[in-house]
Amino acid sequence: MEFINGGVCAAKGFSANGVHCGIRKNRTKKDLSLIYSSVPANVAAVYTTNLVKGAPLVVTKNHIQNGIAQAIICNSGNANTCNANGVEIAEETCKLVANALKIASNDVVVASTGVIGQEMSIEPFKKGIPTLVSGLGDNSSAAEEGIMTTDTIAKSVAVSFDIDGVECKIGGIAKGSGMIHPDMATMLVFITTDCAITSDMLNKALKSDIQTTFNMVSVDGDTSTNDMVVVLANGEAKNTLINSEGKNFEKFMKALNSVTIALCKMIAGDGEGATKLIECNVVASKTKDIAKKVAKSVICSSLVKSAMFGADANWGRVLCAIGYSKCDVDVNKIDVKFISKAGEIVVCQNGAGVEFSEEEAKNILLEKEVTIYINLNDGDKKATAWGCDLTYDYVKINGDYRT
Repeated sequence: MEFINGGVCAAKGFSANGVHCGIRKNRTKKDLSLIYSSVPANVAAVYTTNLVKGAPLVVTKNHIQNGIAQAIICNSGNANTCNANGVEIAEETCKLVANALKIASNDVVVASTGVIGQEMSIEPFKKGIPTLVSGLGDNSSAAEEGIMTTDTIAKSVAVSFDIDGVECKIGGIAKGSGMIHPDMATMLVFITTDCAITSDMLNKALKSDIQTTFNMVSVDGDTSTNDMVVVLANGEAKNTLINSEGKNFEKFMKALNSVTIALCKMIAGDGEGATKLIECNVVASKTKDIAKKVAKSVICSSLVKSAMFGADANWGRVLCAIGYSKCDVDVNKIDVKFISKAGEIVVCQNGAGVEFSEEEAKNILLEKEVTIYINLNDGDKKATAWGCDLTYDYVKINGDYRT
């Protein structure tokens, strides 16, 4: 397996595009994106756990009940949530896409991201979709731009792998910067693959993968109303169909996991106002569940996140977050160290502080990527979570989000 270029257009049979259609006031920003498979594809999706759900999620769930989809349409700038005519707008958007592509409207996945409770019109879609469709091609980067809101960087990745000697590819793009918190979904992620795999196995792969990837990302503790992860598999690689567990399914899972972990890191590192990516590795846990809960508790702590922003080796905040995770851990066994490309330093052993150089610790924490390594010394299970620091700019960005 190797990382390649191409994003959602890396896999055979997929094209994409992004345009400005007028949903956003800023005419320099794209606000409408399309991903298209030349043939019907098997589809799997997971959705936000927020009880308030955007109209596009309701429509998409209904459309893909048969396990088939051929296009994904997504707008930014308006979440189409808590609108009286939200479902009507989402359905009409799908019909416009379907007519332009000459496919069934039920084979269109629809998504939206942006401000909640803002009135939405179908007119920008009527204007933008013809241009969007006519420009379909190897334009993954344009599609990436069209789904961004407060993101500061586009998020794209692709890998190549083989199934019985046949090359297959998986690519993905993601939107995510704020309102990022477990559990699923916590962002918009669109993944394409030319691997031949059944809908059932695709669903099994995605639902298994998110437990250790997207469900382990947090930026600010807010779970969005609109977000989902969607995977399209069109089978154009012509590999032996994956219809059960086994060696080939494991290869697919490994490739999918490589894509999703890469996107997780990009999303966490691009948290609103963030200056650094924080990875929390928990090892030697009694159970997998304990390891996951401890990692998420640490990554979600506002005090830990603030300390990381200030490059302050305040390990007591890490212990505090572990303590209120309500996990069955022996606090007198816990070791903690901070790691980055500048080095690593032990700051806590057996639940107590040790002497260390504050200057050395600060240099380690000043790096763009920092790992908080926690050894529970109580078993053989482990987990990883991703987050970011908490900065002044987070408040600035969200203080005038609508304007």
